[in-house]
Amino acid sequence: MAKKNSAEKLVTAKLEALYNLQQIDSQIDKIRTIRGELPIEVKELEQDVEALSNKLDTLTNELEELETEISNRKISIKESKEAIKKYSEQQKNVRNNREYDSLSKEIEFQGLEIELHEKKIKEAKFKIESKAEVIEEAKQKLEERKKDLEVKKSDLDKIIAETKEDETKLIKKSDAAKKDIEERLVVAYERLRANAVNGLAVVSIVKGACGGCFNEIPPQRQLDIESKTKLIVCEHCGRILVEPPAEKKSK
Repeated sequence: MAKKNSAEKLVTAKLEALYNLQQIDSQIDKIRTIRGELPIEVKELEQDVEALSNKLDTLTNELEELETEISNRKISIKESKEAIKKYSEQQKNVRNNREYDSLSKEIEFQGLEIELHEKKIKEAKFKIESKAEVIEEAKQKLEERKKDLEVKKSDLDKIIAETKEDETKLIKKSDAAKKDIEERLVVAYERLRANAVNGLAVVSIVKGACGGCFNEIPPQRQLDIESKTKLIVCEHCGRILVEPPAEKKSK
């Protein structure tokens, strides 16, 4: 094959840089795969703990409001009883039936007020009992979730501690590799990675097929890929198709 001209060499360099970047990012993916679903589980448990804590706060506030209501109604009952006692004493000294009837109506009204407050106190006490049960259940669930969260976070922290150094080095290596690739290609690469389940944006040909979606690649297109003179994407999945550098192929 004739020597490549400068433009073709530039394309080859871009392809090899993209391939190298993919190799680095795939190593980062492997490290994060080791963590499995733990980060998601930890996040979900944290959300559960927060939701249950908020629920407990709301229920506790409602409980306090009911207790305050009972206390206020007891005070009102005491005031109504004192009023009845006062009006009853006044009835003994009335000068006519009209005054007596007026005081009787006041006594009757205060009696109705007492009945109403007593009814509302019973309702509030029933609500308190119901809420107390719900609060107890919420407390138990919260404690369970907190314990689960503690275990999961401990497991995750342990895995992160074991892999953090390698991951940090690889992330720096990935950032450095991106600086050698023009921005538009990096943007396209990252978009492909984000949409790929396995994070592969740059793949080679495996047994005549795309290494990403495994659809067959026509022979002529395979030759174009091997020549490294064009940036070629898979017509099925959109991944960038490259021929691995010679040292990578021989391994």
